[in-house]
Amino acid sequence: MKKNIESIVEELVLPVLDTKDIELVDVEYVKEAGQFYLRIYLEKEGGITLNDCEAVSREINPILDEKDPIEENYFLEVCSPGLDRPLKKEKDFIRYAGRDVEIKLYKPLNGTKQLEGELVGLTEDKKIKVIIDNNEVEFDKKDIAIIRLAVKF
Repeated sequence: MKKNIESIVEELVLPVLDTKDIELVDVEYVKEAGQFYLRIYLEKEGGITLNDCEAVSREINPILDEKDPIEENYFLEVCSPGLDRPLKKEKDFIRYAGRDVEIKLYKPLNGTKQLEGELVGLTEDKKIKVIIDNNEVEFDKKDIAIIRLAVKF
């Protein structure tokens, strides 16, 4: 059900974003503290602004109201994925090759579930390749709880 809602919302939002040169990063439908949230994460060249989020929100709100893909009451949030954004799609692993990432695994590797390294990209068989302590390591997506850009100050 949740995945279906996210897919439907993605289909409804994409035509609006195509006219604005804004990329859809992710759609998330979650329940937090008893409330439902529909979060639409956006990105564009040069960075997404509050005005961009507001404009997209104003444009998609009536579309969501008309098509009504969600039965429950929910809060709509249109936002940037942030500096430490999670990487989810194939294009993310290509775009951010060369950047530092933080990885949290479901099962420990060499005694730890949290790793940090430099993202190399995807292998031909769609494994995620990362350089950790000068060693190339490949991960199956299913083994990674979350992989996100590391923020260094």
